[in-house]
Amino acid sequence: MIKPIVAYGNPVLRKVAVDIDKDYPDFQTVITNLYDTLKNSEGVGLAAPQIGLSIRVFVVDANGFAEDYPDAKGFVRTFINPQIIETKGKEWMFNEGCLSFPGIFEDVSRPSDVTIRYLDEQFVEHTETFTGICARIIQHEYDHLDGKCFIDRLNPLKRKMLSGKLNNILKGKVSTRYKIKFHKI
Repeated sequence: MIKPIVAYGNPVLRKVAVDIDKDYPDFQTVITNLYDTLKNSEGVGLAAPQIGLSIRVFVVDANGFAEDYPDAKGFVRTFINPQIIETKGKEWMFNEGCLSFPGIFEDVSRPSDVTIRYLDEQFVEHTETFTGICARIIQHEYDHLDGKCFIDRLNPLKRKMLSGKLNNILKGKVSTRYKIKFHKI
């Protein structure tokens, strides 16, 4: 089922999400909802807090970047209770956006490599290292689980320059092609 994406201003985006176990209520439905919502929004990653659930789960479907980044082809994963073990490699800039921040795209610097331990949908543990665009998507979604957003990685002047756009999101004065839920202030 397609869920509305929580917009900037909702406190759930600033909470540190909690681990879950395989007895989490309607777990498979949560995963299905995340993928359905991601596909509907034409994004490449979606964290559970973005649909209002403060749990440590995110999904990735990087196929949307496959034309420009061949390593993204076929990269579809579910990450449950992930823990970043290490980030390394050269920092590189990329123009990031976020479904919770419609209309905002900014250059963000992140390390090129990430090693992460996570559980898959069957709660089997994996430890893997990802590079390039896949590493970037993982780091972006992981930030959501720690209550961080990509705008937090911008310098203060750049954030100040975005204040008008952020205020428009807070007021619900943006349009999207996907369902979005604005926080009433």
